[in-house]
Amino acid sequence: MNSSISVASKRVKPTLDTKFHVDYEWWEREGRDLRVYLLSHLPPEQREFFMQHRQTEDVDWIDPVTAEVGKVDALQRAIHEASQQPDFINPHLSLVDAVFRAFLANGNTPLTPQELSERIGRPPMTILRTLAGTTVYKGVRPFMEGA
Repeated sequence: MNSSISVASKRVKPTLDTKFHVDYEWWEREGRDLRVYLLSHLPPEQREFFMQHRQTEDVDWIDPVTAEVGKVDALQRAIHEASQQPDFINPHLSLVDAVFRAFLANGNTPLTPQELSERIGRPPMTILRTLAGTTVYKGVRPFMEGA
């Protein structure tokens, strides 16, 4: 018997207790344009502005918890503002878009399918089955601590 363990067998099958997050490096590895996808999560009037101004500058942002002032990309700031609207996550979104928006709204803090369910109003097992499959949707992957 071969003592080496294949990479596939090292993977742990995600459960309802597995935390997920958006792996932004996945977008780069896959050669996908994250900025274009992020624009789709803005309200139409803001989307139009960013479509016309592809090169946006950094803007000042005050952290509401620490009161520290820092610079953030104007698109990131617009996404944050949009995520505070009550209809940002709504029943008309696809499951994947709703999950992605949940991560946009919470600063990409890892969440379990149960926690995602509470935010997007979809069954935790449906979320798990979607995210635990072989296809990676919009970079949403299991969170590996220390990785």
